[in-house]
This record gives sequence, structure tokens and C-alpha cells, in this order.
Amino acid sequence: MDAFFELSPAIRYVALYRGGVLASRQRGGIAGASAGESDRYEELLVNPTLLTLARQRGDIDCGGAAFVIVGYGNFHQLVIDLPDGHASICFEKAANPIEFVEPLKAAALAWLPEPVA
Repeated sequence: MDAFFELSPAIRYVALYRGGVLASRQRGGIAGASAGESDRYEELLVNPTLLTLARQRGDIDCGGAAFVIVGYGNFHQLVIDLPDGHASICFEKAANPIEFVEPLKAAALAWLPEPVA
């Protein structure tokens, strides 16, 4: 997951949920970070739901949906739709997550989850 943090010092948190496997990491020394347990439920419940809603609306007549950005009080969260899940990346508020969509999607697709035993 280091490849994600190497893309920008503005990246605070990365989560990948692919093939039913969730992996996440937060950069050290981050102010205003959310709680780890709430992050887990966000990745398992909230972000997949946001993507499903955006995708279903986008498929009607907007050409689909590739990502969603949520503007929280302490950070911006980019959630990228993947064929078998999603990537969730939190940025410092001063950053523009849209600039990073393609390199983050490529890194997420290159990441292979460990098989569930």
C-alpha cells in the first residue's frame, strides 16, 4: 500500500475493498482522523452504497459513474468504483482528489488482496 502514499503527501488514508477483502492504512501523525472501527463500517457499508446509488443513476443517462467525492469536515474522501469492490482514499482538504483518480485507480487495480482462508 506504500505506492498510494507515495503519490502525494496529501493522502491521509487508503482502504481497498476487493473480492470481499478489506485492507487499510493511515498515514502517521494525522490530525482530525476518524476512528478505525467507524472507518471499517464506512468501507463495508457506506462507500459501497454510495457507489451503487451513483452507478445506478449514472447508468440511466449519464454514461455511468466512476467515483464519488465526499467532503467531510476534516478531509475529502475519494471513493473509486472497481470491478470487484472499491478504493477509498482520504486527502487533506487543500488537495484536489480529482487530479489523482487515474493513478489511484491503476494502483488499486494492481493491488491483489490476500485470499481469505
